Amino acid sequence: MLKGFRDFIMRGNVIDLAVAVIIGAAFTKVVNSLVDDIIMPVIGLVLGKVDFTNAFVVLKEGAKAAAPYATLADAKAAGAATINYGLFISTVVTFLIVGFVVYLIVKSVTRLGPKKAEAPAATKECPYCLSKIPLSAKKCAFCTADLPGRA
Repeated sequence: MLKGFRDFIMRGNVIDLAVAVIIGAAFTKVVNSLVDDIIMPVIGLVLGKVDFTNAFVVLKEGAKAAAPYATLADAKAAGAATINYGLFISTVVTFLIVGFVVYLIVKSVTRLGPKKAEAPAATKECPYCLSKIPLSAKKCAFCTADLPGRA
């Protein structure tokens, strides 16, 4: 059982996947910081000093304190039920950035990878009826003409 597990772990695909997951987790932290600390404050400033981390709608008042709540943390501390649309917008922006970066990486790897060689032609045209026929054909299956160059 241990030998089978060791063989499974030592396969190249498993190691590659583990490295990808670790790099992906680190990349996610970088993108989250980019969105939360740089992009969303600029968008909030452009939209009239909107703080997306505190953009929420109270669905039900909390039992501990009365509304209005100055921050989302205050609303949560009071036990209020909220819709956190500001955090949702931030998450959507993060998703779009990650998706765009993954698209660019896949496009670059595809472009830099080996070029696919065209497969050799498996058919040719009959010179008489212009139908597609196999390369090794001696007689056209469509017009039954004897093909030149074959004896």
